[in-house]
Amino acid sequence: MKIGITGASGLIGTPLVPLLRADGHEVVRFVRGAASGADERGWDPGARSLDPTDVADLDAVVHLAGAGVADKRWSDSWKRTVLDSRVDGTTAVATAMAQAQGPKVLLSASAIGWYGDTGDRSTDETGPTGEGFLADVCRQWEAATAPAEATGIRVAHLRTGIVLSGEGGALAKQVPIFKAYLGAPLGSGRQWTSWISLRDELAAIRHCLTADVSGPVNLVGPAPVTNRDFTKALGRALHRPTLPVPVPGLVLKAVLGQFAEEGVLVGQRLQPSVLQRTGFTFADPDVDSALASSL
Repeated sequence: MKIGITGASGLIGTPLVPLLRADGHEVVRFVRGAASGADERGWDPGARSLDPTDVADLDAVVHLAGAGVADKRWSDSWKRTVLDSRVDGTTAVATAMAQAQGPKVLLSASAIGWYGDTGDRSTDETGPTGEGFLADVCRQWEAATAPAEATGIRVAHLRTGIVLSGEGGALAKQVPIFKAYLGAPLGSGRQWTSWISLRDELAAIRHCLTADVSGPVNLVGPAPVTNRDFTKALGRALHRPTLPVPVPGLVLKAVLGQFAEEGVLVGQRLQPSVLQRTGFTFADPDVDSALASSL
């Protein structure tokens, strides 16, 4: 297959490119500004601009681009950046693919924020959407693929959980804290964490390129854990004891602002039903193996 990737320099895109090439696929990287290599093509997601001729020869597009939700403290302007970077970029990709009438598959990033706080309720892709800023972002993000879907392109929304990687993301920020013997549960510690190892995230994307899946796909491991249990597991993986007293929610809100309320103190207890139904096998089915492979 000839596959285009946006967000190819991110946490997931960076290792995905060589993996797809090792599988025998030809990979095109979409970059902001002018292309500087034979495998690059330029686009301007902020302007919703992607030339349809630049996707016409592709079989599939894996769309991963978007501003990091937790990269900055949530101000009104940063929340607008988070939303616009997803909606504008996805609109550009979906519109170009629809106009090109060449590509057959669009794997478009989304997130488990779609579900809001599920409490102790276990749910899968059939579950309802939640409330809050992140849920609203995910709804608009996924809706922006409509132009591609309208022309018959197979669209899968990759609702990714917390990707475990020592190279970046939430885990990389936690590791120094735990190594300093300061690891502790957050808030009540009872909120559920739906995680996935980086290698399973990559394998799931490769699976979705050819599997007969469309619509929402939860990219999460099959065994979510509470924040308290995740804290203990990370302590075990790093050979560090963890503090028995949790970090109070008020402290987290003071440090992280609104992100603490939606990204730390709430939880999603999710199952990857679509992946399992279509024959995907997890290399890391439990949090201990996932942390071992990620660190």
